[in-house]
Amino acid sequence: MIRTPLSRACMLAVGLALAAPLAQAVKPADTATLPAPDAALQAAIDNGSRDPANVARDVHRHPGQTLAFFGIRPDQTVVEITPGGGWYAEILAPYLKANGHYVAAVVDPQAVAEGRGRDYQQRSKDGLEKKFAGAPAQFDRAHVVAYDPAAPSFGPAGSADLVLTFRNVHNWRQAGQAEGMFKGFFEVLKPGGVLGVVEHRARADVAADDKSGYVGQDQVIALARAAGFELAGSSEVNANPRDTKDHPNGVWTLPPSNNHPEADRAKYQAIGESDRMTLRFVKPRQE
Repeated sequence: MIRTPLSRACMLAVGLALAAPLAQAVKPADTATLPAPDAALQAAIDNGSRDPANVARDVHRHPGQTLAFFGIRPDQTVVEITPGGGWYAEILAPYLKANGHYVAAVVDPQAVAEGRGRDYQQRSKDGLEKKFAGAPAQFDRAHVVAYDPAAPSFGPAGSADLVLTFRNVHNWRQAGQAEGMFKGFFEVLKPGGVLGVVEHRARADVAADDKSGYVGQDQVIALARAAGFELAGSSEVNANPRDTKDHPNGVWTLPPSNNHPEADRAKYQAIGESDRMTLRFVKPRQE
């Protein structure tokens, strides 16, 4: 369903009211005042080489406004952490190709114990590299770096302008890796560099081993601050007030995973994708 500007504005107003108790110290950015994507970024979003299934999710993921909120520029070095199937890579790699540098940071399968975990990480890495190799016009300047989640390094210290992570923090918390990951982000960023985080938002704090996929917004802020970051802004651009966050299979009940009985399809399609926090952190400049 295509949202009209009026209905979108109404939903954002409700989302702000729901989110306020979770981040009382943060004044969320009004989506209406967010910077618009520059022409080159909009062209990367609109380019016809993107997977149509990915394009269909733009209405939920708002890539232009999200990336503009994070302050992305085409001359930056941008590190995306665990990009999965490359949803954002299809936008970021072409956008940064001429004057910037796109780095996809994936888990090194050899750093993971043998078994299903290593197999999964190997398939993920192989799939992304195959995607990049199969579309050189988009990805010939993209770079894949493999990291050890127990001691993460994403490139030379102070080499990145922007680090991005989309819906990953819950996995790191379950694995006991979140603190180390945020320290790794801090290390790779230049002074003044930005960390952009989008994550499924719980109603309140949740246990580290919570399996719903949601995380408390205050918990994510605390992780970043403990690593040395300063909170620079919060946006409701990816908020969804229809998400009740009490689904039988957590966030995976909702689209795009749709882990639910077929009889419930209409119910969960009407909700849409999860309610998500969108946070911008900055590495302090050296005095």
